[in-house]
Amino acid sequence: MTEDLDHRFSSLTWDQIKILDQVLTEVIPIHGRGNFPTLEVKPKDIIHVVKEQLTEKQITVRDIRLNGSTASHILVKQNGTSYKDLDIIFGVELPSEQEFQVVKEAVLNCLLDFLPKCVNKEKITAQTMKDAYVQKMVKVSTDHDRWSLISLSNNSGKNVELKFVNSLRRQFEFSVDSFQIILNSMLDVYSDTECESTEDLHPTIIAESMYGDFNEAMDHLKYKLISTRNPEEIRGGGLLKYSNLLVRDFKPADEAEIKSLERYMCSRFFIDFPDVAEQQRKIESYLRNHFIGEEKSKYDYLMTLRGVVNESTVCLMGHERRQTLNMITILALKVLGEQNIIPNVANVTCYYQPAPYISDRNFSNYYVAHGQPPIIYQPYPFHIQMQSGMV
Repeated sequence: MTEDLDHRFSSLTWDQIKILDQVLTEVIPIHGRGNFPTLEVKPKDIIHVVKEQLTEKQITVRDIRLNGSTASHILVKQNGTSYKDLDIIFGVELPSEQEFQVVKEAVLNCLLDFLPKCVNKEKITAQTMKDAYVQKMVKVSTDHDRWSLISLSNNSGKNVELKFVNSLRRQFEFSVDSFQIILNSMLDVYSDTECESTEDLHPTIIAESMYGDFNEAMDHLKYKLISTRNPEEIRGGGLLKYSNLLVRDFKPADEAEIKSLERYMCSRFFIDFPDVAEQQRKIESYLRNHFIGEEKSKYDYLMTLRGVVNESTVCLMGHERRQTLNMITILALKVLGEQNIIPNVANVTCYYQPAPYISDRNFSNYYVAHGQPPIIYQPYPFHIQMQSGMV
């Protein structure tokens, strides 16, 4: 291993290995739709059966890795780092469309092994298992990126995401989610029933930072610092994840640099999602997947996102920018409505639309509460004027 590559890697400590073992042996429910039963799955078990199936089908598996927020949680648990999805990457060879299909069928067939013994499996097809247990499936096949994703449903948001990667140019958004833990040696221990890990005798497990410098990325994770590079390479620009980090009290590692990068984040987001309806669907999907059980944080997140878009969008015409800002604001008000929260009236100007039969010229169609500079609410079409320092 060259010196340039060496700084990307580090070995896990015994304490980190124990946390990794807890993650891999925890029972995760995969919830079925309709009358289909819940599958009780340990990550180490589903990894094992999927790998076996792929090997049987002559699909080469280079390595298996734990990715993203789960890896970050294992490396730095003490700063409150949590994880939602369990991201597992299988490094595989996918030279043609046939291999993509083989991978999909292998995973769906594996799920049959986790059905309760009382279930008659003979008439259950792969398509039936897909309809019952798969939340989403993605396939990307371009000159530079060849990978597929199968996400298994979990009602509490802890989806098991199986990613099969032949090639992927960009494998992280920010330094704090750039870690991958190589599981091969840990899986070998699980396969050997006579082998038991102890502090004095345990496998060497390697973690890699796809960001580059492992120690620098670890410092960012420990001290909750935000850093990235070339966000224009990320689908969506990393804008939604960036706003999520901000609302969770992460701070820019370099304030001046991140302000410059915000413009690239916004530009790439609007390139990938040019229509307001598309933007809204993407934001709503992000809220559903990343804020389960955190309903009260949704409003703060949306207003943080709105602030970034408002300050750093340079690629849209004025009316397009206003449409996006209004859409985000309406989503934020909807979140408040769902929580039965009424905004502080000291900060609100309400515009009332008088009924057509009111002809009194002395009628005033708005009420201003005295206090801080106002947020202005109007009838549709909706325009919100935010004053600095309000949110």
